[in-house]
Amino acid sequence: MEAMPKWYCDDEYQRTAWFRILVIMNMNCDHEVIIIGGGPAGTSTAAILAEHGHKVLVIEREKFPRYHVGESLIPFTFGPLERLGLIPTMKKSHFTKKYSVSFVQPDGRRSQPFYFYNRYDRETVAQTWQVLRSEFDQMLMNHARSKGAEVREETSVTQLLKDDSGKVIGVAVQNKDGSKEHLLSKLVIDASGKEAFASVREGWRVGDPYLNKVAVWTYYKGSKRESGLDEGATTIAFVPDKGWFWHIPMHNDMVSVGVVAEGKYLSRDGVRDPKTMFEREIGENQWIKEHLSAGASTGEYWITSEYSRHSKYGASPGLLLVGDAFAFLDPVFSSGVMLALKSGVLAGEAVHEALAANDVSPQRFANYAELMRQGIDNMRKLIYAFYNPNFSFKEVVMKYPEAGDEITDCLSGDVNKDYSSLWAKIREFAPIPDELPYGVPLAA
Repeated sequence: MEAMPKWYCDDEYQRTAWFRILVIMNMNCDHEVIIIGGGPAGTSTAAILAEHGHKVLVIEREKFPRYHVGESLIPFTFGPLERLGLIPTMKKSHFTKKYSVSFVQPDGRRSQPFYFYNRYDRETVAQTWQVLRSEFDQMLMNHARSKGAEVREETSVTQLLKDDSGKVIGVAVQNKDGSKEHLLSKLVIDASGKEAFASVREGWRVGDPYLNKVAVWTYYKGSKRESGLDEGATTIAFVPDKGWFWHIPMHNDMVSVGVVAEGKYLSRDGVRDPKTMFEREIGENQWIKEHLSAGASTGEYWITSEYSRHSKYGASPGLLLVGDAFAFLDPVFSSGVMLALKSGVLAGEAVHEALAANDVSPQRFANYAELMRQGIDNMRKLIYAFYNPNFSFKEVVMKYPEAGDEITDCLSGDVNKDYSSLWAKIREFAPIPDELPYGVPLAA
């Protein structure tokens, strides 16, 4: 489609009858699908759709490679990566191999590592990776391009375009040079991450108050790490009654390390500086103190809050949400990238079927939304239990040894199965929430 004249891109003109006539005339001239966001959810969706031969455009605000936190992949990330055809690439990469997770008490006592191969096949799920997200996300974007998807970087979506019925028919964008365009499509997919472009503007975004935490993090070079098979292990190190550290070893002798806790705790005594918050908490866990004493911070500190968010609706006429735009969970169990890739693969297949049937109505995506909510709610229950000060997974397993495998499965990302028996056991030790009625398609 040729670039539209300036008057076509004017907001006032967009509201006129002539604009609506032009929309109808041009509905088949742009892309079948426009995806907002080039992170793991957006590019995995794009790769699947392009593989099926659909005309897909990914619009990304930043220039890749770009920085992003969230480096640890959990075991069941293997499935989406395998569907995308990226397992051989991952195996050849320099990303640190991850075989286990360990937990550390505030006094420095470290649990025995939980090795994935004690539960899963060594050649598949039993080994995963710690990734540098700038490189990992670039790999996913390149993969989507190789499948035939078009990706426009340094382009910002400014508005969802709608027809008289309220159906989304495209997006308004601003290009790097400041020029503006209206781009039309049969379906718009919001993969904008925590920004949640569509749900914020539609008034759908809701919080999860009990999981409203603050995270402060940085990167250390030369930090002490375990040896041998445990070198790439994720470590969760507890802060007394308040929160936890993550310690994620990566390649090039770098470690991602951050602390998560209630905002009122981290900002006590009026502290607002992220570096001061972080350094004050190092002494609250002896294992963290010892391991970071051997290295040096890169000097940059980040802070973010309001971790867990959900969208009331996962789809509406002309619009579908994937990844963190659909829901974002507290990162304690590193589920974010797995859920993003899984949602992208599921959404890609569902959208392909919808386009083949010439029916992209919201109800076409009911099964996709149900699968995503099931997985999110299962992981969310374990997160709620984890944050209960009186709860211990160890106590559950001591009373119910068979619960150990189910806990391992859920924590590893095998989230789409019936865990009702497990929840009944855990509720004897701590309250856990019911499923949230969110993510369902919004009918016309």
